[in-house]
Amino acid sequence: MLDFTDKDFLVDPYPALAEARGIGKPFWHDDLEMFLAAGHADANAVLRNKSLGRIFTPKTPESEWHDFNFLHADSILDSEPPKHTRLKSLVIKAFNPVTIKALQPEIERITRKLLDECEAKIADKGSFDVVADFAEPLPVKVIAFMLGFPDADEHLLRPWSQSIVKMYEVNPSETERAEARAASSDFASYVHGLMVERKVTPGADLISTLAAVEEQGERLSVEELIATCVLLLNAGHEASVNGFGNGLVAALQRPDVIRPLRDDPRGNSRTALEEFLRFDSPLQLFERTATSDTVINGVPIRRGQKIAALLGAANRDGEVFDNADTMNLKRELNPHIAFGAGIHFCIGAPLARLEMNISLPALMERFPSLQLASEPIRRPTFVLRGYDAIPVTA
Repeated sequence: MLDFTDKDFLVDPYPALAEARGIGKPFWHDDLEMFLAAGHADANAVLRNKSLGRIFTPKTPESEWHDFNFLHADSILDSEPPKHTRLKSLVIKAFNPVTIKALQPEIERITRKLLDECEAKIADKGSFDVVADFAEPLPVKVIAFMLGFPDADEHLLRPWSQSIVKMYEVNPSETERAEARAASSDFASYVHGLMVERKVTPGADLISTLAAVEEQGERLSVEELIATCVLLLNAGHEASVNGFGNGLVAALQRPDVIRPLRDDPRGNSRTALEEFLRFDSPLQLFERTATSDTVINGVPIRRGQKIAALLGAANRDGEVFDNADTMNLKRELNPHIAFGAGIHFCIGAPLARLEMNISLPALMERFPSLQLASEPIRRPTFVLRGYDAIPVTA
């Protein structure tokens, strides 16, 4: 069950995930050497259980993996209390609801500019790529603006991010491992250079703010600040790009389903984007490690053993969602866990929601007859599920 290397499974994992959910409790997966929790209640428990930690295991040899290792060991995502508590208390001073809300005018400006460029491409060649031309550049440009990255360097960020996050997949190749090491070093060096500049001449950007924040005499170390900036880019745009693309394709493939977005884009964007995230979740697997013996739904998890929440499977649980395998863009009761839960609830979720609540209705208003121009190209990955290309026409 659950062959993460099977091409058909990667295209549509949901029938197999339904079988896994039918087991009714966490089960052991020999190839991954961990337990998997497929039901909503079990996956939610995995995310919230205080005896399960997000424990990063450094890769070896350290001489080759140093930058990749500290980008994870010193980030909020891969740390536990008390370190997680300290890091979050510092980061939240700079990256909080007030900061995020203040980005709305810039998000709206970037959205309009990208849509103008998409419109020009339709006039020129009859189509554009929702991923490359819209969903991908939008969050990258927003985070680059927030961190104060020069416009001329924006093109560096997405390739670095994509190389690093390929290490989260089940079985990365040697080539992907080498690319992740190189990207980690290049990204860390780049952010370090900006940090040095901002300490001398601080600005209104997030790097300057993070370098200055203090909580009870504590500050972010150099490596913690770099790791935080890299995490904000990686986590802050992967969910937006993949959640937007996955949901849009599913809706466009179902003419009756997408009708509410065509009829009233702004009135239905909130429920639509939450359904995008639930129906075909951008993050499918989130791993944790037992820091002490614990039990999830009657299954003992011994200290040191790993267990992962299968978020996509949980978000199709019929015991929680009516007609769980049916997309409903007006679904009101939607307690999905696409952004996680507990202390590791995605710190970038409010920004991702703001971006999608602006960009989705704007896209549908600009192109009310939007439709797929050809078959979308699905990424051959499971953990981070998304599309490489979504050609559309209007």
